[in-house]
Amino acid sequence: MGDTHQPRVDYFYDASLGNYHLGEGHPMRPHRVRLTHHLVVEYGLYKHLNVFRPKPASRADLTAFHSDDYMHFLNQITPDAAKEELDQMERFNLGADCPIFDGLYEYCQTYTGGSIAGAARINQQSSDIVLNWAGGMHHAKRGEASGFCYINDIVLAILELLKVHPRVLYIDIDIHHGDGVEEAFYLTNRVMTLSFHQWGGNFFPGTGHADDLGSKSGKNYSLNFPLRAGMNDAAYESIFKPVVEKVMAHFAPSVVVVCCGADSISGDRVGCWNLTIRGHGACLEYLKTFNVPLLLLGGGGYTIRNVSRCWCYETSRMLNQGIPDTIPGHEFSDYYAGNDYKLHVPISNMENENSPAELEKIKAKLLTALSSLEHAPNVQMQTGNLGTRRNPAGLFDGDSDDEDEWEPNTRPHRTQRCHLAEYYDEPDAQGDLLGTDRPNREFDEPPSDEEHL
Repeated sequence: MGDTHQPRVDYFYDASLGNYHLGEGHPMRPHRVRLTHHLVVEYGLYKHLNVFRPKPASRADLTAFHSDDYMHFLNQITPDAAKEELDQMERFNLGADCPIFDGLYEYCQTYTGGSIAGAARINQQSSDIVLNWAGGMHHAKRGEASGFCYINDIVLAILELLKVHPRVLYIDIDIHHGDGVEEAFYLTNRVMTLSFHQWGGNFFPGTGHADDLGSKSGKNYSLNFPLRAGMNDAAYESIFKPVVEKVMAHFAPSVVVVCCGADSISGDRVGCWNLTIRGHGACLEYLKTFNVPLLLLGGGGYTIRNVSRCWCYETSRMLNQGIPDTIPGHEFSDYYAGNDYKLHVPISNMENENSPAELEKIKAKLLTALSSLEHAPNVQMQTGNLGTRRNPAGLFDGDSDDEDEWEPNTRPHRTQRCHLAEYYDEPDAQGDLLGTDRPNREFDEPPSDEEHL
């Protein structure tokens, strides 16, 4: 799967995704996936991809992690009815941050279907790398929406992978902490979560301290690298490579899932880091050198003309295909006029607030935690992770726009709390709590270029 041969790369895309709209002024714009797709097509990258239209995730797919009552509400609620369901809206954390919009449930089914089907392709050894830029909704919890995320497609994809793979590594390079994924697998040693994220003050979601390392069987299997504003390529590389290298050596995963949120690159309207597109992509190129299957999902990213640039560039790097810096002319070219139609954008003069001493201190903490683990641990099939099908019942209830500023501090911010997973006891004797008994996911055959490109 390395640079010595052409990897088998699958790509999931549904043209309908760009039609969904969360509301005027809302920073999450699914149109960014359409922009990405058009760059992939105009650069000719699709010729090297196995292109799939995802089959919408079924209710059974979604309730492998999410609660039945939450899924029922998402399926039934409409924008007109939302005003009459204020209690339920509050219960499921829906509102300004996670609004109700036309087609919400179908939107969730579509992006989630791509992630689950991509995991199935990896399970069947049909692909080396799978791309679903519409996925990566890492904040959603078992029974509530959070941070623009309604369905946690990442958790569902990992559950699919766990049917075949004994150990799954999850890496999050979105600027926000991957709290929903961490919480779901906080008690298990079958999934290691590693998140590099902005932390401190009122930055959303307020979780992901370096001391949060997992609990019970999952102790030291949840790793967090909290960072300050202004993170640049050199500083990021200095922590990413050594930590990932040790994770790969000690945990020895047979598949890696990545949330590739592009809100960590320079110029994002919500993020406050200063990574280049090349620096962001270098993380994925480094992961590719370990020659394990990769499931790459989207995530955040709110200056959409830069999000599409970033994910298109990363698509090219996964294919080992060089592409020119000048963006080919096409119907969405005007989005890129502000930077002379170039793929790569300059960084700002933002100060990097992360001192080398601070970075070394946190890095040493994580490396120490990793050293306490046995190499390639014999993982347990039974875990007490939150939100899976057989967990104990009753314990969990409960374009001009592109330039607008979005204030992160206006997002619902919850003070740091104990992981809900910590309230669960050890599993009973009912079987595999990871839900790995679900049937394999089916997927559609690749569409023709004329039909779906």
